[in-house]
Amino acid sequence: MCWSATADLVAGVGVAAVGVAGVSTVLRAGRSRDLPLAALPLLLGAHQIVESLVWRADGGTSPATAAWAAIALPLLALWVPAAVLCAAPRTARGRLLLPLAAGVATSTALAYNLATHQVAADIRGHTVGYAVHLSHSRLILVGYLLATVGSLLLSGDRRLLLFGILAGVGAPVCWVLWRLEFVSTWCALAALCSLVLLHWARSRPLPRR
Repeated sequence: MCWSATADLVAGVGVAAVGVAGVSTVLRAGRSRDLPLAALPLLLGAHQIVESLVWRADGGTSPATAAWAAIALPLLALWVPAAVLCAAPRTARGRLLLPLAAGVATSTALAYNLATHQVAADIRGHTVGYAVHLSHSRLILVGYLLATVGSLLLSGDRRLLLFGILAGVGAPVCWVLWRLEFVSTWCALAALCSLVLLHWARSRPLPRR
């Protein structure tokens, strides 16, 4: 796959449109607990659009770079496990407290790092690398994947499980192929995989009255 400002923009608009459709579906059905998870493609699509601005700024330390990092790191680490917990059946909520706790801790650590250190983007051919100062980076990466991928795998829903498997398999693949650009490429993959959530939103049963 070849990334560029245009590719990120087109992909971002497409994924965001899927998010809008998912949000509309759960709102019409009156399933307010599903709203944060249904809105995830909307957030990930907007994230890709922000990266198109990073491309156009030729990387560096632009406001677009800071916004991209804020969404990719602390926001997603907290959003995903919290959204999965909201949508999960009662029988799965106990085990989802672990990824949520990991998300809170990881998001806090990432937010502190972003607040105290500048993030720089570097255009590397057809990918973007982000230089982020992280203390205990391996521990943070484990916490991040536990919060995001782990919550999906423990959700108790087969469609969310599929999303989790796709994102989980994609993480080591992106690491092997694009180690220096891992965050960017994995987030792009997660955005495309989140298309599964539209089917999830449309297939959910109506809430009991």
